Amino acid sequence: MHPLPFNFFAFFMMRVSFVALCVVALAVVIFSSETRTAEAKTCNPMKLLPCMSALTSSSPPSTSCCSRLKEQQPCLCGYIKNPALKQYVDNPNAKRVASTCGVPYCKC
Repeated sequence: MHPLPFNFFAFFMMRVSFVALCVVALAVVIFSSETRTAEAKTCNPMKLLPCMSALTSSSPPSTSCCSRLKEQQPCLCGYIKNPALKQYVDNPNAKRVASTCGVPYCKC
């Protein structure tokens, strides 16, 4: 039997490392796209309806409003960029409601 040259082992290990790197990269892509999909599904401005009276008047936010606002916090910048929602999310009442609920007002 002919002995294998030393370079064959190095080539084999390099190939195994490349395959492992590809598997890890694929896993990262798959999991990051699932995360973005999950985040996109949670953004729903209709969930902020309990805050409507506090956002449009000087009434204090309800407990339901505060919990929904905390849930929707990652989405607030997107709502500010939406012309149909900006008037509700980017005004002094919205800042007051966020402050009362303990939600940091987003700086987009």
